[in-house]
Amino acid sequence: MTSEEIILGDLPAGIVRADEAYAGRVWNVLGHTYTTKIESASTYSWLSLDPAGTGVPPHVHPTQDEFIYVFEGVYTLYLDGQWTTAGPGDLVQMPRNLPHAYYNKQDSVAKSLFWVSPGGKLANLFSLLHNVTDPAEVVRLSALNGVDFLPEGAVDGA
Repeated sequence: MTSEEIILGDLPAGIVRADEAYAGRVWNVLGHTYTTKIESASTYSWLSLDPAGTGVPPHVHPTQDEFIYVFEGVYTLYLDGQWTTAGPGDLVQMPRNLPHAYYNKQDSVAKSLFWVSPGGKLANLFSLLHNVTDPAEVVRLSALNGVDFLPEGAVDGA
């Protein structure tokens, strides 16, 4: 299936195998590998491989709830105004409008399943961010697609 054939709003039945990406959608976003697992109007999900030393600074999803199910590694998270960690088997819940961030401060790759509800423009954003290396451009494109980054220095320790 090509991205042009995806009909948002229709959640298809089926299985996306462990080594597959839904509609072949795999992106490099600032060193992270995002492999789409499902895309619809109601939800969007991706497998995230996060190399050591990578992360996503504090940001807000005004219209989406976001979740992380951790498979491998430990994430350092900014959540609900505090710094905390989540490891294998933990489910992180980040309600819409709540500033949050995540970092892999370990010496190895972290692996997790992320998803948002509703799906919104996140798949489009990842497509636009594929191989973009300029953080200012990432912030600009994100704002146009429903993700608002907090100004640098807005969160202590970020």
